[in-house]
Amino acid sequence: MKRRVLLALFVLTAWMLPASSAWAFCGFYVSGASANLYNNATMVVMMRDGNRTVLSMRNTYEGPPEDFAMVVPVPVVLQEENVKTLEPSLFVKVDQMAAPRLVEYWEQDPCAEPVEYDMQMAPTAMEERMEDESDDSGVKIEAQFTVAEYEVVVLSASDSTGLDRWLRDNRYNIPKGAEPVLKPYVDSGMYFFVAKVDARKVKFGPNGQAQLSPLRFHYDTKEFALPIRLGLINARSDQDLIVHILARNQRYEAANYDNVTIPTNIEVGDAVRERFGEFYAALLDQTMAKHPRSVVTEYAWDASTCDPCPGPNLDGSDFLALGGDTLQDQPQWGFVLTRLHARYNAQSLREDLVFKAAPPISGGREVPNANGGLEYGASSAGQNNFQGRYIIRHPWEGPVACLSPRRGIWGGPPGGGSSQTTPALDTAFAPRGALELSGVVRQDIPELDLKAGLAPISVDGGGVCGGCGCEVAPGQSGWPVGGWAAALVGVAFALWRRAR
Repeated sequence: MKRRVLLALFVLTAWMLPASSAWAFCGFYVSGASANLYNNATMVVMMRDGNRTVLSMRNTYEGPPEDFAMVVPVPVVLQEENVKTLEPSLFVKVDQMAAPRLVEYWEQDPCAEPVEYDMQMAPTAMEERMEDESDDSGVKIEAQFTVAEYEVVVLSASDSTGLDRWLRDNRYNIPKGAEPVLKPYVDSGMYFFVAKVDARKVKFGPNGQAQLSPLRFHYDTKEFALPIRLGLINARSDQDLIVHILARNQRYEAANYDNVTIPTNIEVGDAVRERFGEFYAALLDQTMAKHPRSVVTEYAWDASTCDPCPGPNLDGSDFLALGGDTLQDQPQWGFVLTRLHARYNAQSLREDLVFKAAPPISGGREVPNANGGLEYGASSAGQNNFQGRYIIRHPWEGPVACLSPRRGIWGGPPGGGSSQTTPALDTAFAPRGALELSGVVRQDIPELDLKAGLAPISVDGGGVCGGCGCEVAPGQSGWPVGGWAAALVGVAFALWRRAR
């Protein structure tokens, strides 16, 4: 049995190249070979409802195409009914929906008739007899079963030294220094979810990268947390963690780290179109440098809608797949999607990430604020409508031949079509250091003490109409200056005629 179970410990870690960032993951891989395995991309989606936690994760790794295993610390003994696999496309959907977005607007014909806008938001060795008795290492197999390409065992350990020795005795190439990091989990009574992978069932690409079937498992616990410390055992660089949380009518944030929202609703230059990932990585890095021990909120919005949308919304079947089917009423709507982003290393990370419920916020929308300008930053709200949003605007370049032009009305490109929306994906691997943030923004970012290097977009008369896709220019009143001028001309003309 020992030789059939390949183990590793699965906490937030991943690698790419020594000089680049890596996406963290809830664990690390171990093979029976001498070569190391490196997790290089991970996405985590968690659903929380009462004490129920559903953890879903998608991973890829680089390493030899041999059998290997991974392990996740869990608070309870998981059984077969607690574990399943998901379609990778579901994670793409979640990632696109919550990612920071670049939107592109064109000023509409100032002489066109006004448009009314709708403001509504839219059989293996695992089947053999399980041995319950512990050996002299203090490691005990509590459960075992098979799911897709994974042969799963759930272990308990009475001693971290014994667990470390058990792994090494069974020829698992675990990193040096693992035992001290294992100790807090063993001492707190955690179990270890171990998934052995049959490499014959995994597809390897030409670059040696393999993508595993996403795993989902659920359990009940009072504390809502994600174990991340183990991932630093053999990390090469700073780790990049993105966590998506689905909860009914509820946003979440970190309970044991500082919280900050990403600066949003920033107008940028045309150069950002081809370098949006690089731009956002620079913005995120400066935000985290300003708030070094923080978790950044990038998104909090009803998961059934978005505005603007870089991809399709989540629907009822998606909510069920991500954990709704484990809840008593199997809800298919009413979820808030929160996206949290953290970067850390061995010096900055002192404890696992714990989450707490947080009040709703809004921000990052094409909506005028109380001062008549475009809303900026995050503010308290009755419902969650917050997103990281960055804007390229194209002023009207055609003729303006009417008496009362309506300037500053923004929408899709000339000739029809919708506004362009691009998500910032895989930002952990975006180039860093070559883009000067101040040189591509058209407005100051006070949260970062950063001054704009580009002039703001200006249209004759300034101002913006209300409605979806329309704004009031910062510092202007709710009626465009051109509108006031036209009104005064009309009054003067009427008085002149009466005087005649």
